[in-house]
Amino acid sequence: MKLSGKIALITGGSRGIGFATAKILSENGAIVIITSKNQERLEKAVSKIPNATGITSDIRNTNDVKNVVKKIIEKFGKLDILVNNAGIFPKIKQLHEINEDEWNEVLDVNLTGQFRFTKEAIPYLQKTSGSIINISSDAGLKAYQGFNADAYSASKAALILLTKCWALEYAKDKIRVNCICPGVVDTDMTKPFLKTQKDKEFMDNEHPIGRIGQPQEIGKAVLYFASDDASWTTGAILAVDGGESIK
Repeated sequence: MKLSGKIALITGGSRGIGFATAKILSENGAIVIITSKNQERLEKAVSKIPNATGITSDIRNTNDVKNVVKKIIEKFGKLDILVNNAGIFPKIKQLHEINEDEWNEVLDVNLTGQFRFTKEAIPYLQKTSGSIINISSDAGLKAYQGFNADAYSASKAALILLTKCWALEYAKDKIRVNCICPGVVDTDMTKPFLKTQKDKEFMDNEHPIGRIGQPQEIGKAVLYFASDDASWTTGAILAVDGGESIK
């Protein structure tokens, strides 16, 4: 069991990539804590994951974030792994069509939310020489023609650079900070873009390997970074995207 005895926090863990990641980490020995602002969905997810605890919280609320970490330390006494997974995808609009509230909401969840959780977790990860895994996107690696979700791309690109900054800043504490950049993955977030067979075929063909990804494929990459298999790896940016980002 690669993560036996480890305490892992996965934000946005009630569905999609977060849920698959929590399940894989649990299957490999970790005690997992997942967050979601949707209580019903959180309870349903926890019932399907061994050794899982759910804590309702809104990543946009600093007090909620502090409460999550406080409860983990009170119950388990430590924190070994933080997976910054929670995120939202906005409606696709051109820059001049985006209002300031829409822009700020995406940055608040996808970027500042990751800052909030990392800030609260760092003092405890320093004690365990822990691991942070940020979930970014291939949209943070390159620009896409016709993909007008500027706030999303900006938030994901910023998270990539923050990964490198945090990796350097906390290497002295033996905290490893790495980042995964998925392509299109079959989740609730992407379903609106895959309504018809034609949509699905188009999206499959956009990826050189010939298909979109599955949540567990991202979860397995998280497992690598979280485990001692990656003990000499920090500041790494791993595209798990079927070759999309190298086109």
